[in-house]
Amino acid sequence: MTGNIFEGRVVLITGASTSVGRETALAFAKRGAKVAIGDADDRANETVELIEKIGGEAVFFKTDLTNGKEVKSLVEQTIDKLGGLDHTFNHATSILNIPTKFADIEEDEFEQVMEVDLKGIFLAVKYQLQYMVANGGGTIVNMASLAGLMADPYIAPYVAANHAVIGLTKAAAFDYAEDGIRVNAIEPVLTETSVTQLWKDNAKKRSFPMPRTVKPEEIADMVIFLSSDAASFCNGFVYAVNRTNFPLTS
Repeated sequence: MTGNIFEGRVVLITGASTSVGRETALAFAKRGAKVAIGDADDRANETVELIEKIGGEAVFFKTDLTNGKEVKSLVEQTIDKLGGLDHTFNHATSILNIPTKFADIEEDEFEQVMEVDLKGIFLAVKYQLQYMVANGGGTIVNMASLAGLMADPYIAPYVAANHAVIGLTKAAAFDYAEDGIRVNAIEPVLTETSVTQLWKDNAKKRSFPMPRTVKPEEIADMVIFLSSDAASFCNGFVYAVNRTNFPLTS
């Protein structure tokens, strides 16, 4: 999907310092969008520089995405600086618990995973919706995981958080469809990043057809599609980036 299809529009991406978030920010900028980034990682400045090098406009607001006041401020600053908010991609950093059987998981570790992986998405969607309702609509795409549709052993908190992200996505879609807002989630399989290079050979053993990891730019393409007018009837759904043998859920 090429061309300036987002010309004059503003996108906010949470978590765009590297990898999928950075590639998605660049993909929006290449298609004409003005890009705001909310992240706790200063490497997001590098993403801004890359966008500016291709003639795009981008701003970075350092944000603790688990702090409601800071997330609310992020949305407000985006609107003040770039003139509005039309699309969002909530790609806040997620964490895994130390691999542990369910009954042996510590309470504080469970709470930490929920704080980062779930609360950050909740806060972002909450404050994004408030603006979009008042201004006639928009699109929201949330980053989930294959763990939101199935379980892997020893990571119950991560599995629970990602199932919850999908639940929040569906609930928001139902609550705000009549306000012209579409809310969807994506769940990539093993993604090619600096961290997952350690496990890339596992891609050949998984239940999805492609014998490799998914590239960050391929995930960005899905976000672009779901944010575009071409996906005008896509709402409240979970989209796989490389489908597994587990069915998608509505």
